[in-house]
Amino acid sequence: MLPSGAINEGPPVTPRPSATVLLVRGRDPWELLLVHRPGGSDFAAGAYVFPGGTVHAGDMGWGDEIQMAAVREVFEEVGILLARRGRRFARQAETDAVRSIVEVGKSFGEALRELRLEPALDSLVMFARWVTPLQLRRRFDARFFLARLPSGQDVRPQEGEVTDWLWTTPAHALTNPDITLVYATRSVLESVARDKDAAKLFSRARRLKEVPTVQPTMIHTETGWEISH
Repeated sequence: MLPSGAINEGPPVTPRPSATVLLVRGRDPWELLLVHRPGGSDFAAGAYVFPGGTVHAGDMGWGDEIQMAAVREVFEEVGILLARRGRRFARQAETDAVRSIVEVGKSFGEALRELRLEPALDSLVMFARWVTPLQLRRRFDARFFLARLPSGQDVRPQEGEVTDWLWTTPAHALTNPDITLVYATRSVLESVARDKDAAKLFSRARRLKEVPTVQPTMIHTETGWEISH
């Protein structure tokens, strides 16, 4: 159910390009990371979602700006750095160094350049695309990516953006009444839950010749507006 204030009465709003990441650890069984939004968040307040956010100006110039937004948002929200120096993935010390540089006022991109790190855009596997319904005030054109948790890095959430986090299997997230999920998160979890082996999950995503775009519709019921697709 959606609050009435979420509905746009005027012309459709242009959706903002955004990126969402299913960060995966383990193989069989495998788990993914969910983060809990603060109660006053603009999007998915009080729900568990995947790390992600909209494209920023600083994401330009690194190749694919949506993939770059995915790398930046995962770092900003949960402290995981999908970046390399040469062929080696960043380790915890380099992740901490990026955080220190950003905390003194430099951008994420400036921190990467200072430490001679390259965002590992090729580690992201896009497998879904969701566009927010036309009737909503806040709309997103969200690309969903799979990425593996780099070895030797720990989740260190950013204060204010994340109030809680957990590693969970899709099946557990879908059946646990204590885990509140928004419509898109639940649907994406259902789409990946059938893959019991992480290697098969990534392989299935890489084999997609065309990533499907989902645009749910809004239905006005007796009790209010609901999302369906």
